[in-house]
Amino acid sequence: MTVAARARIERGVVARLREAPDGRPRREQLPAALRETLVDQRLVIPAGELRLLERWLEDRLFGLGELAPLLRDDRVTEVMVNGTRGVWVERDGRLEETAIHFSDPEEILVLIERLVAPLGRRIDLASPLVDGRLPDGSRVHAVIPPISLVGPVLTIRRFGQRALSPDDLVRNGTLSPNAMAYLVRAVRERRSVLVSGGTSSGKTTTLNALAFAVGDRERIVTIEDAAELRLPQPNVVALETRAPSVEGSGAVDVRALLRAALRMRPDRIVVGEVRGGEALDMLQAMNTGHRGSLTTAHANGAPHALMRIETMALMGGIDLPLEAIREQIRRGIDVVVHQERDPAGARRIVEIAELSPERGDPYTLTRVYP
Repeated sequence: MTVAARARIERGVVARLREAPDGRPRREQLPAALRETLVDQRLVIPAGELRLLERWLEDRLFGLGELAPLLRDDRVTEVMVNGTRGVWVERDGRLEETAIHFSDPEEILVLIERLVAPLGRRIDLASPLVDGRLPDGSRVHAVIPPISLVGPVLTIRRFGQRALSPDDLVRNGTLSPNAMAYLVRAVRERRSVLVSGGTSSGKTTTLNALAFAVGDRERIVTIEDAAELRLPQPNVVALETRAPSVEGSGAVDVRALLRAALRMRPDRIVVGEVRGGEALDMLQAMNTGHRGSLTTAHANGAPHALMRIETMALMGGIDLPLEAIREQIRRGIDVVVHQERDPAGARRIVEIAELSPERGDPYTLTRVYP
């Protein structure tokens, strides 16, 4: 089918959809509108081609347009739209440029609106940044001008259909069987673990896999900015932060959720990532009877991860001496796991270190892997 014929069919379908009684076109009206359009235009299309045409129209009129096929590809974990300059994906761990190019920034804005409007979020000149979580768990981040200088930028991070277990991480080469056995034993022995690494290095995947080792009889409270963790235990309470409303009120941050979690009688607290002053609250939880808690942080290595936790704890707004914070870190964190993504796109755990509770310079880390 030619591009011109497809465009004529699209115009006919849109005209019929606009005739909906309440003025609100719906997906379920699309097949009938398409059949009527083909009859009017005296077109006969084979059944296979008709199904493809219907899917194309559904993607274009109700879905994510040209991005939809990318999101149906199980090997694609991230889709990145850089305005009208092009679309990139991460497929099998590698960045690739696609053949998709948006000619009009308005097309991208329409897609962003379709994504965030059902979530109760908005994006406009007053609020040019938006984050959200789609019903399937995918994370969405969008930026528009004047913040973005290249036009509307959209990033969608997808997650697998199922969470990876410790055995899965061993099979895909993230770490050796002996190293995983050590980490599983550490979690079962209620040792607190910090997973560090860069962006997209696999920290959350590893955190989720380690949480598989928590016993079924334990009560777990998870706290995340965007819910990604999927734990198999029956007694799990999942908490998620909330952005402020249009009026600027109603925000609930990680610190507030951490304080709420302490009142929920948790055996373990799992924080998806610490980025600021909540590090101090996390350390206090680890030092007040909630041993075996798990969290992640951005860092370049195990020693750097501890310094990052120091810095973030100092952002907590409580005037504590640095040495007091360091003592909380030494007594609260037992194991640091550092993960990286190699040039081929594979995620690997490159360092596991035990933190001594005794004063060092300022910390004493003993490498146990590799």
